[in-house]
Amino acid sequence: MYCDRFLEAMKNVSFNGDADYADNMNKIIELFMNARNKESTVYFIGNGGSAGIASHMTVDFLKNGRMRTHSMLDSSVITCLGNDYGYEYVFSEQLRITAQAGDLLVAISSSGNSPNIVNGIQMAKEKGCSVITLSGFRADNKISALGDYNIHVPSMEYGIVESLHQMILQHVVDEIKYIDEGNVRA
Repeated sequence: MYCDRFLEAMKNVSFNGDADYADNMNKIIELFMNARNKESTVYFIGNGGSAGIASHMTVDFLKNGRMRTHSMLDSSVITCLGNDYGYEYVFSEQLRITAQAGDLLVAISSSGNSPNIVNGIQMAKEKGCSVITLSGFRADNKISALGDYNIHVPSMEYGIVESLHQMILQHVVDEIKYIDEGNVRA
């Protein structure tokens, strides 16, 4: 049953190989809050359904997290860079031009093997950015060890992987908003 598979994947999400969800989420929340406090830019990248998540999170972290975010998914920019440099460079070229040391890249890929995501991560690291990866499918995918924090959803189903990526990022921004409203986290 789908719900059983979803809950099993959720229970086994790992952060750099560690399954302690609460402790790792606290570290990731702190990473985002530090980026905000330093007025760094947060970039979100992804393809297909992951691009939808990236776009949604760009808005939520801007509005609810009160952070500088930058959308890397404008269709004119993507098609221009894809045409001139190749689709595998649509994110890395944008980051080469706009990213600065101290910025944060959130790279979302269900398979973890998309060349444009890998290249984006590599460019962000060259520029001195922190990197969070969210991937699924095989634990040894190409991006699963490239970030400072690597979140892996152990499922081969797109819907489960994408839903959990969305939930994890929503958890982060909702916790930040909760703290900003003067609430104390337990």
